[in-house]
Amino acid sequence: MSFTASSNLLPNTAILSSRKKQSAGFNPRASSIKCDLFSPTSSPSPLNPKPHSNSNSKQPKIQNSLLKALTFSGTAAAASIFFRLTPIIDSGGGGNCGGGGGGGGGGGDGGAGGEFWKKLFFVAPANADESQSEDWDSHGLPANIVVQLNKLSGFKKYKLSEILFFDRRRWTTVGTEDSFFEMVSLRPGGVYTKAQLQKELESLATCGMFEKVDMEGKTNPDGTIGITISFTESTWQSADKFRCINVGLMQQSKPIEMDSDMTDKEKLEYYRSQEKDYRRRIERARPCLLPTQVHREVLQMLREQGKVSARLLQKIRDRVQKWYHDEGYACAQVVNFGNLNTKEVVCEVVEGDVTQLVIQYLDKLGNVVEGHTQLPVVKRELPKQLRQGQVFNIEAGKQALRNINSLALFSNIEVNPRPDEKNEGGIIVEIKLKELEPKSAEVSTEWSIVPGRGGRPTLASFQPGGTVSFEHRNIKGLNRSILGSITTSNFFSAQEDLSFKLEYVHPYLDGLYSSRNQTLRASCFNIRKLSPVFTGGPGVDEVPPIWVDRTGMKANITENFTRQSKFTYGIVMEEITTSDESSHISSNGQRVLPSGGISADGPPTTLSGTGVDRMAFLQANITRDNTKFVNGAVVGDRNVFQVDQGLGIGSKFPFFNRHQLTLTRFIQLKAVEEGAGKPPPPVLVLNGHYGGCVGDLPSYDAFTLGGPYSVRGYNMGELGAARNILELGAEIRIPVRNTHVYAFAEHGNDLGTSKDVKGNPTEVYRRMGHGSSYGVGVKLGLVRAEYAVDHNTGNGSVFFRFGERY
Repeated sequence: MSFTASSNLLPNTAILSSRKKQSAGFNPRASSIKCDLFSPTSSPSPLNPKPHSNSNSKQPKIQNSLLKALTFSGTAAAASIFFRLTPIIDSGGGGNCGGGGGGGGGGGDGGAGGEFWKKLFFVAPANADESQSEDWDSHGLPANIVVQLNKLSGFKKYKLSEILFFDRRRWTTVGTEDSFFEMVSLRPGGVYTKAQLQKELESLATCGMFEKVDMEGKTNPDGTIGITISFTESTWQSADKFRCINVGLMQQSKPIEMDSDMTDKEKLEYYRSQEKDYRRRIERARPCLLPTQVHREVLQMLREQGKVSARLLQKIRDRVQKWYHDEGYACAQVVNFGNLNTKEVVCEVVEGDVTQLVIQYLDKLGNVVEGHTQLPVVKRELPKQLRQGQVFNIEAGKQALRNINSLALFSNIEVNPRPDEKNEGGIIVEIKLKELEPKSAEVSTEWSIVPGRGGRPTLASFQPGGTVSFEHRNIKGLNRSILGSITTSNFFSAQEDLSFKLEYVHPYLDGLYSSRNQTLRASCFNIRKLSPVFTGGPGVDEVPPIWVDRTGMKANITENFTRQSKFTYGIVMEEITTSDESSHISSNGQRVLPSGGISADGPPTTLSGTGVDRMAFLQANITRDNTKFVNGAVVGDRNVFQVDQGLGIGSKFPFFNRHQLTLTRFIQLKAVEEGAGKPPPPVLVLNGHYGGCVGDLPSYDAFTLGGPYSVRGYNMGELGAARNILELGAEIRIPVRNTHVYAFAEHGNDLGTSKDVKGNPTEVYRRMGHGSSYGVGVKLGLVRAEYAVDHNTGNGSVFFRFGERY
């Protein structure tokens, strides 16, 4: 006869004839994700999912998606960031998966608490994972005969051709999609000894899944054997209630062993004691995070099934764990089912409570050192879900990586959740940081290249230009910094067009522990730009350029409401100088005469009429940004309002109010599945921009129309300069092979206020004051390649621009 074993799942029913049979609990086989490495209390047996195992086969996919989502490089700090997750099986006591404590109590039916019920799905996977050689022995028996396991040789290694499950109740062979295939650690094609096969059967018999189970082999002509596992599934009475509890951080109960010499009365008292202990455990447990909708789904499963079966409990486990993992609770897992053979099924979950947060600084060799950055600087960037007492969530880990990386203080950032060895079900979150060097300097040079004879490229000048920049970051470990840069187009004669900026940044203005995220920035600057106000319209000869130099000081405070929404307010004091291309102060714009000469009788360039203005004004900006990335595409809305208020201090006592409002909507046109490698959705972008000024308005501060960030298809300021403007635009983006193509249409209008600018530069330089354009483009990395049609003249042109229009 074949080797047969009975699980003896239930006690003698005659003893409990006066009461309902109570099941202590039900431990599903581990198929969830566990954070980081093995704890000392864990069994080091690796997870070995079958190709046909529905539950286990999902784990590598979950892990891969997490790793892809959480591994990226920070551009500002050149930081490489990692988040580690390792799926494993833990066969510790009481379903101690991820440090979780399950099991215990419930009123008998096996009575061994967690130590017994942990076996319900924790079949020892080491049976199939023991070191195997490719060498195997032929069975040496006639083909196509049934072989009892005890008839196999203990000195041979047998190769398995197939593994079948036969359901005695249904009297049919179950398919590979059946959840019971998770229970077997044997694999087709594997090589096993007789002892390993018998150990596998013993594990199945004692796991609690089956009332009875046996195993037999069938010989094949090629020397291999096929295994058939016959079973009778364990069942319990029907239930109409479902409860989910969080048993994380609860001390595992230690059940008293039942003496075989107990009388019936002593056994009854024993079961009652176990039941009372389990009720107390339920009362002490915390409610789980599972939403009402999932509760309803589980109740529907219980109503449809009738009797509670092992298969049903597996389905409930899978549904519960799926919700947790879908919501980012990657360290959560079902560890036990209790109250079986009652009207209520209790699902015990270890959700992954954070018990400790550890922040470590590492040197270049990976050794733990004392860091320069003060710990509160890092801690204030961490989401609430990573703090002690919260349930660990993957999204919180991703947010922590982004927040810490935005500090631009670290070259490497790691977030490692791992089981807490001292607290059952607890998670220790380790954050490991490598700091950047606090001081840095950089020199970049450039030469201008222009077409030469025959179209060959040639240097415009042998005079090198470029930028010298330096930075001292993280002063006193408080993320304060000093930044400076000097830029010129000619290092040999830098005084002609020297631009510089020196800035001091002081974050946490209200203190490290303040909830208000305020940053002070103070800077002095000298900036030189070409004015788009003095630009000719279509058909106008080239207009001599006017350069605007701004030298001054600026101080502002920025308060961040969210990572993307902020409010900035401050004061600006500056001196504005207008000059021609020879760097001579120019109080008026210039025109080219028919004779070829240049006349300096154009519109005034400054408010004072001298070519030099001085003024002080208040400046405020509020940004409300609710955009997000959907597979790389920007979706959401962004609103920006800025106002400059003159104080009547300076040349001609300028008093004015200059204001701008920009509204942008990124509308997702198609629902897509989000995830790494998934295609982005098509997006419709709608943009509106209004600018206006009341009071004194120097020409260099007039609003201009036309250009790559105004109305595309025109040069900067080609449409006009006005006191009030309105710009409207629409763009549709279609994803194509890791990039997107787009079509756009835009319109700009001066609202009839060009004449209100001193000297009316729009009329002087024969500009329209309004215009539209349309075109198409393609995004090539950071470059936009566009073909735009100027609607005023009907001419089309190709443009190459950096960055996004919206």
